[in-house]
Amino acid sequence: MVKDADSRGRLKLLALFVVFALPMAMAWAMVEWRIGVPDERTAHGQLHTALPRLAEWPLPPVEKEGADDWLMVFDCDSGCATQADRWWRVHRALGRDAHRVSRLRIAEASGKALPGERIVGWKQLPAWASAGVLWILDPEGRPVLSYAPGVDASHVLEDIERLLELNPEPPVTSMDDA
Repeated sequence: MVKDADSRGRLKLLALFVVFALPMAMAWAMVEWRIGVPDERTAHGQLHTALPRLAEWPLPPVEKEGADDWLMVFDCDSGCATQADRWWRVHRALGRDAHRVSRLRIAEASGKALPGERIVGWKQLPAWASAGVLWILDPEGRPVLSYAPGVDASHVLEDIERLLELNPEPPVTSMDDA
């Protein structure tokens, strides 16, 4: 009778080890042998790691709405008003996360800025710049994604929502911490 209880106890302990070790073993196998890990890209835009930070762009000093804001920067071409409206609508479509994104329009002629937008002009056109291109910059000013002039606005919205989801808003500091 004691022997039977001992073997049941050992069996329970072994089952407990398996329950906790099996997920770790499966995760290791997925990483090691790339089983069940998607290989395709999830972003619709072009990834950019070689472009300089915003502070190094040949632009006048740029202020964002908030210090931790992501930045939508678009270089206007002939249809500047249409592009500005298009990106304003994408910005508004972010809903409750819209306050986490600022917009910057790079245009030669200083037109009327839409709400939440800054307008500046190139001091000198860099070799990597292209009219009509939209760049998404992280809060530290590093270019993350770029989009060709004819990109579908829903793709840009989807990518920005994903970036904001993967990079949560920093916690609000209390007045006592200051």
